[in-house]
Amino acid sequence: MPANARFELFLDRADEWRWRLVASNGEIIADSAEGYAAKQGAKRGIESVKRVAEDAAVVDTAGE
Repeated sequence: MPANARFELFLDRADEWRWRLVASNGEIIADSAEGYAAKQGAKRGIESVKRVAEDAAVVDTAGE
């Protein structure tokens, strides 16, 4: 994960919980892409990303 990046939890306009990963320069580099009815669901999503992203493979789907 980039240095000084942070996860932000927030309520969207539909009153659903979401998360976003924000780089130190303020750029959003990832988000939940779905809303959660409970804050705990969004927190579980963050923990899932933390757990699997470190070893995630990079796959070039362009076939080059």
